[in-house]
Amino acid sequence: MSDAARFDSGVSAVLARRTKEHPPRSLSEGSESKRSHRQDTSPGAAEDDFDARPGSTASLLRTVVGLYLRPLGGWISTADLVQLAGDLGIPASRARTGIARLKQRGLLTAERTDAAGYRLDPAALPMLERGDRRIFDIRIMSEGEQWCLISYSIPESRRGLRHRLRRGLQWLGAGAVSPALWILPGHLADEAEDLLRALDVRDTAVLFRTDAPIVAGSLAEAVSDWWDLTALRAEHKRFQAAVSELPDAATDRDAFAAYVRLIDAWRTLPYLDPGLPAELLPADWPGAASFSVFAELSAALAARAMRHVSTSVGQIGSDPVRDAP
Repeated sequence: MSDAARFDSGVSAVLARRTKEHPPRSLSEGSESKRSHRQDTSPGAAEDDFDARPGSTASLLRTVVGLYLRPLGGWISTADLVQLAGDLGIPASRARTGIARLKQRGLLTAERTDAAGYRLDPAALPMLERGDRRIFDIRIMSEGEQWCLISYSIPESRRGLRHRLRRGLQWLGAGAVSPALWILPGHLADEAEDLLRALDVRDTAVLFRTDAPIVAGSLAEAVSDWWDLTALRAEHKRFQAAVSELPDAATDRDAFAAYVRLIDAWRTLPYLDPGLPAELLPADWPGAASFSVFAELSAALAARAMRHVSTSVGQIGSDPVRDAP
């Protein structure tokens, strides 16, 4: 099976297992419904792109834009962005096509200063800041922390909206207690509120906080029912395999390539895994190892990668015709 197929089937398995309104769901149905999910419905708002497979041109370019345009002041020349893509092994023609698609998806706007280039669309900032929190602020729920339960009632006549809410909850890492009752660690309650307001369904939902859900068996057994731990384990193993294939960081350019690929391989995992308490997970759960290796490599590579970007940007010649957005 190809890497693309493994990623698509793995993510679909995590999401489809939580979808209890219409069981069973095929992986193709899961992928189709994932494509229909939108985190923000306001006009012109950039969308979280969970469809782009880690390692693909679209995913790597989005990772570069998310990591570096804000530190660079929000603007980059087309030539510089194409060159950074080249440092990741992306051919120039493919990079230009990918950049144009990022513009179409609301992440970039074309803007010429002394050269042709792109500015980060202000509407994309909330999405990027939300991504920063999930990707870099790793948080594991500890014993005694509160849970958040979300109950909603959306009529059949609005089933499209109900479907989008369900997909949004899945991408928050929520588990399905029942078709219209979801649970997630309490530290994600604000993100759940943001989702409900973005979809304009806050008035259909009630959020509850509890220290300890009371279940018929053990809470660990309930957690294994609410979340598909087998599929989540596979996603951790996928990430760990990707880490083992990162390029050596002999130079800052190499560190840039390794760091971007590290973030790119990691970026969906914190959305799928909400950081469940260790005592409710199997003893051999791979999550702690994933979090540890990510934190270690991120600390080792981030500054060197940024140094490469800082020294590269602006040092690349610009062709006004070739570089026109």
